Amino acid sequence: MIYQKSPAEIDKIKAACIVIAELFEELEKMIKPGISTLELDRFAESYIRDRGGRPAFKGYQIPGLKPFPGTLCTSINDCIVHGIPSGKEVLKEGDLIGIDVGVVKDGYYGDAARSFGVGEVSIEAIRLMEVTEEALARGIDAARAGNRVGDISHAIGSYILEQGYFAADNLTGHGVGKELHEEPQIPNTGRAGYGPRLMSGMTLAIEPMVNIGTNRVKERGWEFFTADGSLSAHFEHTIAVTDSDALILSKA
Repeated sequence: MIYQKSPAEIDKIKAACIVIAELFEELEKMIKPGISTLELDRFAESYIRDRGGRPAFKGYQIPGLKPFPGTLCTSINDCIVHGIPSGKEVLKEGDLIGIDVGVVKDGYYGDAARSFGVGEVSIEAIRLMEVTEEALARGIDAARAGNRVGDISHAIGSYILEQGYFAADNLTGHGVGKELHEEPQIPNTGRAGYGPRLMSGMTLAIEPMVNIGTNRVKERGWEFFTADGSLSAHFEHTIAVTDSDALILSKA
């Protein structure tokens, strides 16, 4: 079922999202060579709880896997998404890390992701992040009442392809708000004019995951990796659909 949220509900979703946006500002200061992803995760959990929220990912369950153990998804280099924080994962100069965060506050969920370079990174990594962030911007621009989900998917996927990169197979955005994952799914490739109609009040997590070398992925439990070991980047915003420009709820 696709939910349309009231203005009061959208305000609550935004409150959860603002915790994430402000957390990213703090994490950006911490992301340096020598820090472990577990240190980032512990800081994030404390930060979220201190602001009246709860980590939405920690303990999240899907059939066949143990509950997700972290507050953050910390995905390094060829890990596309759902990287598990660990004291053994220590960031190195030149790494690319994608951090995905979900927060529930007053019963409503926000979800966002950003990729960060660790120290001095390659031109290749910088360009990948720029393309992924622009793909997200184009998807958000297509998210307005009267359009269809396929218009978002096409805006993202066609731009990624034009730039010579690949959208990761079968990894999608989604509705968000009353639950962490709601309908509709939002693929990162698709045909304009197809899919569910977008309506004012829908709240969506749009999240291109872009690989340099291939669209194919390898699954290892929770974690998804590029099949060829090439770099991947991930950007995500929670947005509210309106009759004009979408409202980006996960921006400070």
